[in-house]
Amino acid sequence: MIEAFCHCGAVRLTIDNAPTEVTDCNCSICRRYGVLWAYYPTTEVQVSPPVGTDIYRWGPRTTVFHRCATCGCVTHWSAADPARRKMGVNARLMEPQVLAKARLRHLDGAVTDEYLD
Repeated sequence: MIEAFCHCGAVRLTIDNAPTEVTDCNCSICRRYGVLWAYYPTTEVQVSPPVGTDIYRWGPRTTVFHRCATCGCVTHWSAADPARRKMGVNARLMEPQVLAKARLRHLDGAVTDEYLD
């Protein structure tokens, strides 16, 4: 069981397994957030509290970015369409020793939407 939590601890994500890889995306929002995404099926992540984060949607509004309403840390993204059943957890909120074991991938989300490695 892995935990990821914001700076103040108000938002916690409990995940069944540590990520084997994380993604550094260079799209306009991810590079500004400075996040590393670990992707999971929604059934493998429990967000606590289940509501109460501030949200932000942009562009086609298919992705909902969540952040702690208290400290402002970006915690995760979810799909606007619940049938998509995939989410991204900000792996920078995990303990460094957990993150160190994951393979780092680079996604060109700005232009091609393809991995560069």
